[in-house]
Amino acid sequence: MEQRVGIWIDHRKAVIVSASADEVTAKTLESSVEPHPHYAGSQEGGGEKKYEERHGLHLDRYYDAVISQLGQPEAVLIFGPGEAKFQLKERLSRSTLSESVVTVESTDKLTDPQIVAKVKEHYGIPR
Repeated sequence: MEQRVGIWIDHRKAVIVSASADEVTAKTLESSVEPHPHYAGSQEGGGEKKYEERHGLHLDRYYDAVISQLGQPEAVLIFGPGEAKFQLKERLSRSTLSESVVTVESTDKLTDPQIVAKVKEHYGIPR
């Protein structure tokens, strides 16, 4: 069975839509990544650098959790408003899913029904 996946993602959540000829399912994965603070002034002790390292580790775990939910899709559509979609694509290229066809698109924030509709439209699945 041909499985195709669409992922709407930002740093706070991912909505994963799995689509096949006879079924479309959606699940949401919440992130524990905190918003990125902006530092100003002296950073003695490496506060910002240490934060960046921890932030990167949290994002890596988040992306790994998203990837673990995908199964073995033939094609993956990644879309969303920020840089998370590009970071996830890079992470996918270093995973066992590196052979999947990956498409990346920029979109605004969408509701869950809009996300499902976009994935269906992308893969030519009737509504």
